[in-house]
Amino acid sequence: MKKRISITFNAPAVLTFVMICFVVTLVGIFTKQASTTLLFTVYRSSLLDPLTYLRFFTHVFGHAGWSHFLGNSCYLLLLGPMLEEKHGSKLLVIVMVITALVTGLINFIFFPNIGLCGASGIVFAFIVLASFTGFKKGEIPLTFILVVVIYIGQQIVDGLFTKDNISQMAHIIGGAVGAVVGYIANRKK
Repeated sequence: MKKRISITFNAPAVLTFVMICFVVTLVGIFTKQASTTLLFTVYRSSLLDPLTYLRFFTHVFGHAGWSHFLGNSCYLLLLGPMLEEKHGSKLLVIVMVITALVTGLINFIFFPNIGLCGASGIVFAFIVLASFTGFKKGEIPLTFILVVVIYIGQQIVDGLFTKDNISQMAHIIGGAVGAVVGYIANRKK
């Protein structure tokens, strides 16, 4: 008797996150980004506005359009299931929340004239976290060093010399969160 092939919801935290991003991006397109600006972008606003605090967390769901969403989603769907299988859903949700909060606060405080939206900080957290595969006590994986030099180094260079609409700060902070969580999570094991 042949075994039936079935589709599984193999990475609930990552799949749920990407689905929320999809819906938010779709609504953003229909509202000509009004919903994205109001609820899913961090920018300098009054501390008396309750939405200011909400946006510190929700900005990771908003994207500037389909290409922005698709670029981040591809990395999330590529790296997320492996990380979720290795570390569990709870740790990945913690990484997402910490990355959202830290990048949101830093953007709010230090970049008052720049709006921040998108999941690229989380993508970089996942990239660096994935580089910790095979970590052993007393060793630093070469993959971690290369990822930091290549991915984070490129963001530092771009941040200094390139004027675009990409938040290198979010990438660098996300990478730092991934490094710290990767080190702590693997050290405990």
